[in-house]
Amino acid sequence: MRVDRVIGVGVVLVDPDGRVLLGERVKAGEPPSWCLPGGAVEPGESFEEAAVRELREETGIHDAGTPRVTAVVLDHPAGGVRVTAGVSMAAGAAAPVVTEPHVFRSWRWFSPDGLPEPLFEASARLLGAVEAGGRYRVAAGQPNSRSRTARNVA
Repeated sequence: MRVDRVIGVGVVLVDPDGRVLLGERVKAGEPPSWCLPGGAVEPGESFEEAAVRELREETGIHDAGTPRVTAVVLDHPAGGVRVTAGVSMAAGAAAPVVTEPHVFRSWRWFSPDGLPEPLFEASARLLGAVEAGGRYRVAAGQPNSRSRTARNVA
């Protein structure tokens, strides 16, 4: 039996007002949703290196603060295994731009208590883990349920 394994990062980019950057995801074949910048970790990359690369590729931002892993979520979508690291960074002066219009319609800043719906499943779980202060979380349950679906294991 083949098990799909995915290792990825989600960039929790926070501006001076404490707002989080989310992209309006409109990728063909997927329902529209809001998500963190991020993607797959490439061979030889650390979580932090992948976060810097994904942020640059998806938003054009080159001047964010020092990346720091603040949470790791382990979940099992459709019988696979997914590990997603939340990498927090402080926003610099640069404004995000849409560099991949086939994936994102826009980038917007949101207060943590006013996040839009629906959230992309992996982003929702990661934001829930970061919000709960969990360094390592095992997620289970329904998609888009944030801190309710994660439990601390370390």
